[in-house]
Amino acid sequence: MEKQVKKLVETHQQLVHSEGVKVVSHVQREDDDWILHTLMLEGIDVPFKYKRKKQYRSLKGARVNLTYYPESETVAGMEFEYMKVVRIRVA
Repeated sequence: MEKQVKKLVETHQQLVHSEGVKVVSHVQREDDDWILHTLMLEGIDVPFKYKRKKQYRSLKGARVNLTYYPESETVAGMEFEYMKVVRIRVA
């Protein structure tokens, strides 16, 4: 684990870091002035979400290193869990 990631995880106890996970699906859609990215990872049933100002090349099939924390949102009265990505890098 890189020095910067190690410091982040130690400072913020709720953060989780995963390395070399395979992206099965990558969807990009507009959300006001932002592009909302949603990733589904191999062997994990919870979506990983993050925002960027621009579209990005598709990460489908790539291996990535992620730093994230659990979050939830309510849609139509139902609560859904997802992982909020703080940092993402192609492995």
